[in-house]
This record gives sequence, structure tokens and C-alpha cells, in this order.
Amino acid sequence: MSTFRQIYYQIVFSTKHRKPVLNIEYEDELYKYIWGIVKNKNCKLYRINGMPDHIHLFTDLHPSVSLSSFVKDIKVSSNLWIKQNGLFPDFEEWQNGYGAFTYSEREKDMIINYIKNQKEHHKNESFEVEYKNLLKSHGIEFDEKYLW
Repeated sequence: MSTFRQIYYQIVFSTKHRKPVLNIEYEDELYKYIWGIVKNKNCKLYRINGMPDHIHLFTDLHPSVSLSSFVKDIKVSSNLWIKQNGLFPDFEEWQNGYGAFTYSEREKDMIINYIKNQKEHHKNESFEVEYKNLLKSHGIEFDEKYLW
């Protein structure tokens, strides 16, 4: 029997200390690099976008890949790539941790559009507010002293 899955995640992580160091001018190169990592893990990237201080991915997760190793591989590999190519000279590293939120097939288009419109969205809402709202809307309890 074949393996079938439908495991959609929105994954969010930020730069160290949420410093705005991801220049919009070169973000497409970074996103293409991350897309390659996702593809090499036999996962599918539906949308990636972000702001100078954080990134959102909407992806499926292959059953052979654990969420924590998936995010770790993306962050470690992209961290090395960023430091080697010099496109983001003020980038230090990714902040520890990440948010991962699951969605159903019915929500897929909504989340793709949400991620697509990150720059418009953040004209009205900070990353801090956005992230807390994501946690709350998914019923995730948190202590603010561990968020930042």
C-alpha cells in the first residue's frame, strides 16, 4: 500500500533578536534556496514570504520527515547559505525556536493568500502581535518571557 498524507504546516521563524536584516532586494534568492531544501526533503512548498525580520512557509510534511528536523535543516542550511553569499551582510543567525501551525485542506487557499500578502499585512500589525495571535488562535499557551 502507498503512503498518503495531508499534513499542512505554516512555519514561522525570525532573525536573531528580530533584527530587520533580510533585505527585500534579495529575498527571492533566499526563498528559492529554502524551496530547494524543502523539495530535497520530499515536501512541497505552497508559499513562502516574509519581512526583513521573519519568514513564513506554508508546506506539507512528508511522513518520513519530523517537523523539528525539517525546520532545523532549513534554518541551518539557509544560515550557512546567507553567510556565504553576503547578500544579507547584517544577518547574524536565525533566532532559536519556531512556530508551526497545522491547517486543513479547506484553509489552504486562505493561508497561501495570508502568506502572499505579508508585506501588506504588516503595515497594520507588528510581528509580535501577529505571532501572539497565531499562538492564541491555535490554542497554544505561552509565557511572554519565552517568546523573545
